[in-house]
Amino acid sequence: MRAHRRGALLVLLFTLWSVGVPRTFAATYYIIVAGLGGEPEYEQRFTASAKDAEKAFKGSADNAHTYLLTGNDATASRFKDALNTVAQSAKPEDDLVLLLIGHGSFDGAEYKFNLVGPDITGGEIAEMCNRISSRRQLIVDTSSASGGAVQVLERPGRAVVTSTKAGSEKNATVFARYWVQALQDPDADTDKSNSISGLEAFIYASKKTVAFYDSQKRLATEHAVFDDIGSGQPVREADGRQGALLASITLLRLDNNQRVVNDPAKRALFTKKEDLEQKIDSLKYQKAAMDPGDYKKKLTALLLDLAKVQQELDR
Repeated sequence: MRAHRRGALLVLLFTLWSVGVPRTFAATYYIIVAGLGGEPEYEQRFTASAKDAEKAFKGSADNAHTYLLTGNDATASRFKDALNTVAQSAKPEDDLVLLLIGHGSFDGAEYKFNLVGPDITGGEIAEMCNRISSRRQLIVDTSSASGGAVQVLERPGRAVVTSTKAGSEKNATVFARYWVQALQDPDADTDKSNSISGLEAFIYASKKTVAFYDSQKRLATEHAVFDDIGSGQPVREADGRQGALLASITLLRLDNNQRVVNDPAKRALFTKKEDLEQKIDSLKYQKAAMDPGDYKKKLTALLLDLAKVQQELDR
């Protein structure tokens, strides 16, 4: 009897210990895809944002596994290969983070992410992610019309973030760059845990997006939402039902990145980069009323300045 009780106690203690064990040895698999730009300015900015995200994730921890697809590598075939590779390696205790940067489309029934060559549907993305055994997954789709993908992507254990609340919001988005900026800005760490969670990045990027449209005195054409309970309507802020999973997913730890993000020179470059990107967005909205030659000249100058800043940041 005593032996039975002692055994039961040991089982209980082991259970309590295992629940409380930090996920020190778990890995995080990051897949970052910069889709088809369509125009030089979008191509340049999508690629730069994707590379910035990769750099932040790589510097986060030794157990980070990153896969980056940009330019001509951003095809449906290469995308599927990356997901299949992760499916063969990831364990249930590992996390999956999929970041999509680019353009999307929604015809009222089906969402597609624009890639070089054939596009990929939201259903295909969901099916491939379902094959990955990671119990905790985060899909961040920052493309236009991405809200049209929520229902097909959502499932229990997976948080889905989209830059638009519906597939009908089809304009190019700015949410993508602010989501990546959250990975670089210590101010995004609002709970001072020395890490950036999915929820902290969402709140940071959402506020920055709202501020952008306010500064431009324009009606917002994108409204970021998330769903992390696997069903129902996505929301714009955490409540009693939504937000727990998103808050529990650590995108990166600042320990290894802290020196870079706190460097005054780097922060000045980040500020300059954001200013240039806002000028490019503002210029694009003025395009219809401008002389084509004048527009091209000003855009080229801004893109050249942006490339120089990015080059400095990459050093």
